[in-house]
Amino acid sequence: MEFRFAVGDLATTSFAYSPLQEAVLSLRCLHDPARFPHHRPWLRRIRPGLESLDREMLTALVTPWLWVPDFLTPRPAHARPVFADELDLLRATPPETVVAGFHAAYRTPEALPPVLVRGLTDPEALLVRLTDALDAYWHTCLAADWWPRVQSILEADLAHRGRVLAEQGAGALLSGLDERLSWTGSRLLLSTRDFTARTPWSDVSIDGRGLVLVPTMFARGAQQLIDPAQPPVLMYPARGRATLSEKPPPVNDEALVRLLGRPRARLLRLLAEPASTTELAHRLGVTPGAVSQHLAVLYDAGLLSRTRSGRIVRYTRTRLGDDLCR
Repeated sequence: MEFRFAVGDLATTSFAYSPLQEAVLSLRCLHDPARFPHHRPWLRRIRPGLESLDREMLTALVTPWLWVPDFLTPRPAHARPVFADELDLLRATPPETVVAGFHAAYRTPEALPPVLVRGLTDPEALLVRLTDALDAYWHTCLAADWWPRVQSILEADLAHRGRVLAEQGAGALLSGLDERLSWTGSRLLLSTRDFTARTPWSDVSIDGRGLVLVPTMFARGAQQLIDPAQPPVLMYPARGRATLSEKPPPVNDEALVRLLGRPRARLLRLLAEPASTTELAHRLGVTPGAVSQHLAVLYDAGLLSRTRSGRIVRYTRTRLGDDLCR
């Protein structure tokens, strides 16, 4: 599959991540948990909460071959959308789009599960049921514990891609997103040789519409939306997604502990990639206030830098901090 770029299309290519996309794609784990080993600890934790949810509807949102209707993963409007805002947009999906989306994902009417066969006779009511199910799933299983850690990984991915673009250029950036991708100078080629299901995809011309590149925790390779006529989106595996199952690293260098104290040494080890105070507190199981005090000391010592994105401040190690950890 080819993504064809005109002269100005690289200038409108951008990155974004989507909490709604990650919530929907996480349902792939319910179909095939062995395919996503890094999420097994999370799956064990949420199992009691899943029993109170609309499992029949949630499971039906993903096909047996793990396709998802395009309308459930809309192209992010900006780099860091909020789940509630994306869900409001999903609630406004036209009924005919809901029907077409499920038929495209399931490919044949016979493949539709009973809950969708019944639901598609009244797509407006079906949309209400599925958005309510997603909202409950988000707040029960994702928002408090899982999303802060995933958001940290996605932010780190975006920061890494920015460094690659600055140091190596757009060609290295695009071809480095996934081994399925290669850049020829005017075309981005997506190999479909290892796809498990036949796709309806054809070549895509960016044609001034802007290509949005979206990292995800739930893809084993780069993939496009089902409908190539939609505004172009390319999902790719997020860098560092395997760290989701890791426990916070121990501090093995006793010299670093003696110098900084164990809490600050551990924070410095964690901040090889950008993270916010809240994200670090979730990982360490402590209060944000405790983390904030240590971050302020490390920042004042020149071991950390910080950048602001809206109301969120993210910290990462400086070169001095990297040298000290080594």
